[in-house]
Amino acid sequence: MVVPVVIVLGVLVGYPLVRGVYLSLTDATEANMGGTYGVNHIPATYKFLGLDNYWNILSGEEGMFYPRLLWTLVWTASCVFFHYTIGLGLALLLNRDLRFRGLYRILLILPWAVPPFVAAFSWRLMYNSEGGLFNTLLASVGMEPVSWLGDPLMQKVSVVAVNVWLGVPFMMVALLGGLQSIPRELHEAAEMDGATAWQRFRHVTLPGLRPVSSTVILLGTIWTFNMFPIIYLVIGQNAGDDTDILATYAFDLAFSSVRDYAQSATYGVIILSMLLVFAVFYRRLLIRQEDAR
Repeated sequence: MVVPVVIVLGVLVGYPLVRGVYLSLTDATEANMGGTYGVNHIPATYKFLGLDNYWNILSGEEGMFYPRLLWTLVWTASCVFFHYTIGLGLALLLNRDLRFRGLYRILLILPWAVPPFVAAFSWRLMYNSEGGLFNTLLASVGMEPVSWLGDPLMQKVSVVAVNVWLGVPFMMVALLGGLQSIPRELHEAAEMDGATAWQRFRHVTLPGLRPVSSTVILLGTIWTFNMFPIIYLVIGQNAGDDTDILATYAFDLAFSSVRDYAQSATYGVIILSMLLVFAVFYRRLLIRQEDAR
């Protein structure tokens, strides 16, 4: 019964992964990959280099790996932080008895239902320097227009805002489910013992959300670290060394100018390795915290 699944995973995940690791050990580019063009067959001439590509990147010889890594970490941490805090705040509000609570839930979940490329293009229109919604609002109150997608700092602020808008609904739904699984008796008992609202939140709500929180933070970190479409589609051709994260730069290496498949594959393997190390240490940290309790 598992054979079909194994075959599909092998074709869609296993082979591309092995192929990517192999290419990262070569000097493969568009010029030496070879191929068949009509009746003509050009043999591949790329060579095996071993770990040279990894050394060039990790040693800093390649030049921009560590600045891109720093921005990728800042991008991931800021997005996940706002995802979780805003999602938790909305979940706490929706967990109360409110009128039209069902309508609020639908409206807040809508961004999650929008495909990322549609959201990216919509926000890009709103960020437009001439006639965009945000600059129109600024002009209406007498403020100067902002080059949202032209200035490197504003580019970073803009893409973080878009990704937060997209990611908050998932956090909200997951945390709302976690809140509803916490027995009300615990809150009532804490209240009867004289605990304040903050103490109930800190000692009852947050510990009760720990299993859900650990999972959504891990997933959010992995998704955000590799969030290619937002940066690539919102900033577009204006993206540069200051705003490229590792995933978008790996794409540029493989599909822009002279296609450097070896360097792109090397970046991909490094990204995968970093996320695996993070996931392992994160899970171990959670296990230690649980054992300490």
